[in-house]
Amino acid sequence: QVQLVESGGGLVQPGGSLRLSCAISGFTLRYYRIGWFRQAPGKEREGISCIRISEDSTYYEDSVKGRFIISVDNAKNTVYLQMNNLKPEDTAVYSCAAELSVDKPPGNTYSDLYDWKYDHWGQGTQVTVSS
Repeated sequence: QVQLVESGGGLVQPGGSLRLSCAISGFTLRYYRIGWFRQAPGKEREGISCIRISEDSTYYEDSVKGRFIISVDNAKNTVYLQMNNLKPEDTAVYSCAAELSVDKPPGNTYSDLYDWKYDHWGQGTQVTVSS
C-alpha cells in the first residue's frame, strides 16, 4: 500500500526554521520524483520543490530558492524539506507527493512542479509563520 506521511509542521516566528518530513512506504523510492507542494487559504496549490531520487537532482520554485532545501535519506525512505528564514507568506498546508519518474527524461524542470503529474499524495501538515 502506497503511503506518504508528512510531519514537522507547526507555528514558527518570522525568520525561524522548520524541517518537514515525508515518510514513504509501499513503493521503490528510487523510481520516483518526490515533490513538495503548499496551499495557502484561498489560493491554489503550488509546487515549491522536487527531488529526483535516482539522480539526487533537485529543483526549487523561485520564492523558496536559497531558503528551502530538499533532501532524501534513502535508508529511512524519507524526504525532507528544510525551511529557513521563514516568512508569513510561507504559511500554508504543505504536502508531499510522488511521481513515477523512471520513464521520464533526466533532470527536473519547472514543469515537474505541476501537481497533476503526481500520483500519490500525503495528507499535509500545517505551517504557520507568525509573530
